[in-house]
Amino acid sequence: MRKHNLVKKVIAMTMVIAMSFSLLACGGGEKETEAPATKKEQTAGETGAADAERADGTDGAGTTAAGGENGEKKDLKVAIVKQMDHASLDEIAEAVAAELDKLAADNGIAIEYEIYSGQGEQNTLKQIGDQAVADEVDVIIPIATLAAQVMTVCAEETKTPVVYAAISDPEAAEVIGIDYVRGTSDALNTEFIMDMMFKQNPDIKKVGLLYSLSEANSATPIAEAKAYLDAKQIPYTEATANTNDEVIAAASVLVSEDVDAIFTPTDNVIMSAELAIADTLIEAGIPHYTGADSFVRNGAFITCGVNYTDLGTRTADLAYEAVTEGLEGMEDYYKMDGGIITVNTETAEGLKIDYSIFKDMGELVEVQTTEE
Repeated sequence: MRKHNLVKKVIAMTMVIAMSFSLLACGGGEKETEAPATKKEQTAGETGAADAERADGTDGAGTTAAGGENGEKKDLKVAIVKQMDHASLDEIAEAVAAELDKLAADNGIAIEYEIYSGQGEQNTLKQIGDQAVADEVDVIIPIATLAAQVMTVCAEETKTPVVYAAISDPEAAEVIGIDYVRGTSDALNTEFIMDMMFKQNPDIKKVGLLYSLSEANSATPIAEAKAYLDAKQIPYTEATANTNDEVIAAASVLVSEDVDAIFTPTDNVIMSAELAIADTLIEAGIPHYTGADSFVRNGAFITCGVNYTDLGTRTADLAYEAVTEGLEGMEDYYKMDGGIITVNTETAEGLKIDYSIFKDMGELVEVQTTEE
């Protein structure tokens, strides 16, 4: 098999949105508005070169395996769309890109891809989705719930395959039963995490629930946590937030309410502000139990969840399969195995908690705050 040159194209795309777009208008016959691209290292609002620049500094388009005329391989273009920038979604995007590189090398093909960030804004995500469809990408890989919802609507007319990553509750997100949509789920085992909480402190008197109302991912695990606590007749206090400043204020409210522990599911809004609240919770002696290891790497106490590198790898494999073999026969979504307990040893020391008590509950991975 003749090998073509592998080309990588890693770009984070941010936009200044001049007009307000409706989600339902996504992908439907409107004139496309092209947003200026920015380099991955740049922050929102910084403009970059109009022409995309390869991560390795080269120019040109790449090719990949997908059925072409007379059995020849045609170019494959991939759009990787993060809902926003933060440790979990960055880890997934990097794993997706790495697996696409591996697939290209293993199959003697070349894959062209770009990584975009919606900066948590629906309008920005819509513009990215519209542009990806206009560019006739072969598959869109959105990461996190809002990104997947927007890309699904943007691809409705063209039926461009959408293979999402890291939706905790695909049914609640309403992305199942759609013939051109598949993906991976990082569904949380809420009961297990709550068991960990009470194993560490059987005398808990009140629990704080910290989450965002704008995150569909959070609805089911928060309901599960409430049911768990109701069964134990343990009172809880809810604190919700939709911005970093609101997360900081909400954490302060929970501290003032004298909660003994705090639970947060795989909530992207709270994750984005974890570094800003970790020291406050440690100083108050309140362990933060969370839905992903990225929280823990940014200062939270502990989690038990999926490995996001594995999830990104699996998602890339599904996307490749969707393009080369079709989506028929694939499940609506695939759950990832959990069972990995990740603890922040610095936080545990600050809280004066002996985390060895969790060793009999699963594989224990020790990390420190990375401040990513």
